[in-house]
Amino acid sequence: QVQLVESGGGRVQPGGSLRLSCAASGSIFRSNIMGWYRQVPGKQRELVASITSGGSTHYADSMKGRFTISRDNAKNTVALEMNRLNSEDTAVYYCNAIAYARDGSAYTLGSWGQGTQVIVSS
Repeated sequence: QVQLVESGGGRVQPGGSLRLSCAASGSIFRSNIMGWYRQVPGKQRELVASITSGGSTHYADSMKGRFTISRDNAKNTVALEMNRLNSEDTAVYYCNAIAYARDGSAYTLGSWGQGTQVIVSS
């Protein structure tokens, strides 16, 4: 089981930047896709960005050009650099390892951590 600890959230003004970090335990991190999710109260958790063990990345449309995901396989960490933040980015951000079923559906491998709160407000 992958254990995950997120950090780096905070309050930032619109247009500002934040860098989130996730520390994962377990060797499973190195061979799996890692992703950042976010959740707003009352809404489903959504995938923000993902990165393969080889460094290939994928972003949700609204994050393209603003967010950058990266990982350090030697340190079992994954980061999310967020720029040009707006109020719609306010959420709790989580990371997790991702796998895909034969039907193409994605599922997470680790227990959800506590997440890190991001508040974008003037």
